[in-house]
Amino acid sequence: MSTLAEKGLRIAKNAVFNVFLRRATKLLGKPFAVAVTLREVAAKLDDQDSKKGPIQQTIDMVRTLIRLVGAFVRGSYRQIETTTIISGLAVLLYVLSPVDLVPDFLPVVGFLDDLALMSWFIGKFRDELIRFQKWEKTSALAITGTAPEPARSDRSLPPVAELGHS
Repeated sequence: MSTLAEKGLRIAKNAVFNVFLRRATKLLGKPFAVAVTLREVAAKLDDQDSKKGPIQQTIDMVRTLIRLVGAFVRGSYRQIETTTIISGLAVLLYVLSPVDLVPDFLPVVGFLDDLALMSWFIGKFRDELIRFQKWEKTSALAITGTAPEPARSDRSLPPVAELGHS
């Protein structure tokens, strides 16, 4: 039996995911559209919120990914390859899309492919996500003198007006 990350890798290699990679590449040049997408994915994850072990850990890391993409688009964090951001944004678009390999309207099963793809991404780019989390903490300490409180998804994104127009 394959692991969740292995299932995610199969999804990442699927032609359907290539559609999301192309959309992410185009979307990255439109900060306002990225901000809207990040808010929508965060809201979807909040709807799927669970306090159960690995699922919650995966969701928490995807919230970190949402903040990472937001910081990259704002220009405040650039210590990452653009191709990694595009892959991350493609994962977020896939999660947001109701039409993917397993449609989201199917209870539980519809979220499993999303979870598998998120798990694959986190496994592949874990070091990048952890480096960003450290950067968040040191940046907040440098600015405010205090460590940031754990951010819920709605507080971790910039106000849309700050991003300008796409």
